[in-house]
Amino acid sequence: MEQLSEHDKSILDTIFDPLQLMSSGQNSDEPEDEITDKIENLEIENLVKRAIDTAESEELDKALLLFDEAITKAPDRPSILNDRAQALRLAGRVGEALKDLDQAVTLSCGRGKAGTKALCQRGLLHRLEGRKDEAKRDFEIAAKNGSAFARSQLVDLNPYAAMCNAMLKEITSKSVQL
Repeated sequence: MEQLSEHDKSILDTIFDPLQLMSSGQNSDEPEDEITDKIENLEIENLVKRAIDTAESEELDKALLLFDEAITKAPDRPSILNDRAQALRLAGRVGEALKDLDQAVTLSCGRGKAGTKALCQRGLLHRLEGRKDEAKRDFEIAAKNGSAFARSQLVDLNPYAAMCNAMLKEITSKSVQL
């Protein structure tokens, strides 16, 4: 039996995994970290950790003050803006969360882990606010960065793709049973 070419394998992969991006050449669930957003200042890192812990304890006002302090000390860190945006969203302050996410996307150029997370989070907020076109745009960029979450959101936004995906899964599960 003949070996399959790389092109044939790519087509089969696409048939059996329609969420995979053919042109990306990347199957990773995590985006490549092209933009490094590592916080190298231990004081700021601890401040962010305290803010996250405080937000998880549902003390959002206190957490937001800690995030504000961290952002004042490191205004060019998109990951801190992502974290504060999450706390703002939990506090019901969606407009402010979107501003933080816009800034995080700008600082990261929409790349790396921080940029991809900002795009996904902003896409979710757009989707919750009924702005499907903006959500789709953010999810498409994040998916090109390698985000499996963004790819799944794109399928959810496209009812035809979701229906085709469900039918394909049903067909493949029936063929496996034979």
